[in-house]
Amino acid sequence: MSEDRLKILLIEHDAGFARSLGDMLGQARDLSTELSSAPDLHAGYGILTRDDFDVVLLDVSLPDGAGLANISLLKAKAPRLPIIAAGDADNEIVAVEAVQAGAQDYLVKSQLTPGWLERSIRYAVERHRMDMTLLAAEEKYHSVFDHLVEGIFQTTPDGRYLLANAALARIYGYASPEELMQSLTDIGRRLYVSEGRRDEFVGLMQQQDTITGFESQIYRKDGSMILISENCRAIRDAQGKLLYYEGTVEDITQRRQAEEDLRNSEALYHSLVETLPQNVFRRDIHGRFTFANQQYCRHFKMKLGDIVGKTDFDFFPKELAEKYQKDDLRVMETGQTYEIIEEHQPHGQDKTIVRVVKTPLYNADGKIIGLQGIFWDITQQHMAEERIRRANALLAQSRKELRSKNQQMEENLKWAREIQLTLLPQQYPVFPPAAAAADSALQFTHRYLPAETVSGDFFAVSALSDTEVGVFICDVAGHGVRSALVTAMVRALVEELKPAAGNPGQFLTQLNRELHAILKHAGTLLLTTAFYLVADARTGTMRYTNAGHPKPLHLRRGAGKVEPLANLGGKSQAALGLLEGTAYETSEVKLSAGDLVMLFTDGLYEVQDAGHALYSQGLLVAGVQQRLHLAASPLFDALLTEIRNFSSDGQFADDVCLIGMEVSRILEG
Repeated sequence: MSEDRLKILLIEHDAGFARSLGDMLGQARDLSTELSSAPDLHAGYGILTRDDFDVVLLDVSLPDGAGLANISLLKAKAPRLPIIAAGDADNEIVAVEAVQAGAQDYLVKSQLTPGWLERSIRYAVERHRMDMTLLAAEEKYHSVFDHLVEGIFQTTPDGRYLLANAALARIYGYASPEELMQSLTDIGRRLYVSEGRRDEFVGLMQQQDTITGFESQIYRKDGSMILISENCRAIRDAQGKLLYYEGTVEDITQRRQAEEDLRNSEALYHSLVETLPQNVFRRDIHGRFTFANQQYCRHFKMKLGDIVGKTDFDFFPKELAEKYQKDDLRVMETGQTYEIIEEHQPHGQDKTIVRVVKTPLYNADGKIIGLQGIFWDITQQHMAEERIRRANALLAQSRKELRSKNQQMEENLKWAREIQLTLLPQQYPVFPPAAAAADSALQFTHRYLPAETVSGDFFAVSALSDTEVGVFICDVAGHGVRSALVTAMVRALVEELKPAAGNPGQFLTQLNRELHAILKHAGTLLLTTAFYLVADARTGTMRYTNAGHPKPLHLRRGAGKVEPLANLGGKSQAALGLLEGTAYETSEVKLSAGDLVMLFTDGLYEVQDAGHALYSQGLLVAGVQQRLHLAASPLFDALLTEIRNFSSDGQFADDVCLIGMEVSRILEG
């Protein structure tokens, strides 16, 4: 970043602080800046309209402003400009509210140093660039999504739209997806022409979880009717709970019209049906036969003249005839094709199983004048399928688990929309929860230095109980956007697997299985190392597991020792996502007051000097040993300075992530 000259706008009413801040910027080692100042918010607006800047330093206590609301006001004027807020209040709640309002960071004026100011500006600019890259990727995704020809939707089981693309809005006659979703709040009552059609849809989804070619008449916005075909699947969570339906819609009105024209061509119809091996018939709206093909006549051992004018009651037992008549009425009343597998037993014949398809018949004016049907014997096929279903009964549970894994894998492929979750924690938990941050039994510090705009490193610190904390760090091979997208998937999985977070081995085992499924399905494998620990501030116990990650350092200040956290079994464990069946073991150590646990990624020590010698892990341990007496924050800064001085170009070649967990005391009880 030292090669770029950053243009900074300071909006500050205190001239003394403005001069002090200018002096601090002049002392920056790796930051070249051009500072402009405005004494109030109104003047700042004017400068922003005349010139471009890389970052704004904003005093939240301006006389003509509105406190933290100044951030939102400034974001409205310059939405793509990173903002660093500054104020007098040394309050963590104020800092969090400033970030939530849109600031990249919050600085306490009385605590500001040149180094801290330089780091804040660097990190704000880098995070902002990462946000802009991710926003561009999301806009590209939505551009592709909205230009598809097929309509795409997501709906809740009770009939509300969660998502719709431009093609679906166009098919249904709406100006935009937003108008469609706001207008159609009850799909079952307002979309389908046939009452109860949505219930049929939901019933089939409950039975099968997928539907292909589900055809229905629907109302467009202007009241006209079209025929659509839907393909849909049910999306469930890891426990099998239904989340929503997702699918595509195709307007098949013209296709169905062409088929209707074909049916009205009697000559072509007869040339087709008389050569079919299936039984074909027609009936009028009163259930009387108007036509039967030769196969149908042979099946009943009758001539066509003996069939025309009669009804099913002349050929079948009363209960079957009544059932067939009910199905016919359904077809003619709804205008929908009806398909079923059912029993078939004319008088004097053996019972068989047939597949029946019934469709409405229309005249030239579009009025239903009857129906046509076709059926064929599938008794042998049906019996074979029954035998197969019985044979596969013992495998039903494994198939269910496989479907669940496949659904999880497909869900994880949506990582593009989840990429924004890669933002780092803005605050750390305290133990016990009611304690002030300075009195917390476990205290945390981190340094995060991306090699490029976005990083392949990720960490998370989460309270698991009033005394337990989970600390997770991972490193995806490489750096840049590609690695950052994979870290987004890892973060989403970490959140999803929180119920297992209390057991490090089980947690990484599940995380590995889910990540492997996603990367394998996506056709790419990126080496992902990780380390996870669970520390208990009351018992002083720390449990951990390692997936191919650099061994963290345990600084036992009381004993004057720096020890790598090795697996108690003595064996290394594979990185995440490579092997689906890897089971990770949990190791355990005791913590004492004054201890520091230092987690890091390999970018910290993989630097070369002018002679191409590496800064080894041995040098890292020695550097930490020399600074064993320091608290985590100054220790990290001194260590980073040492490594930069060692590097041939004063830079890190890979992403760097450092996390420190200091044990200030062991809780009583």
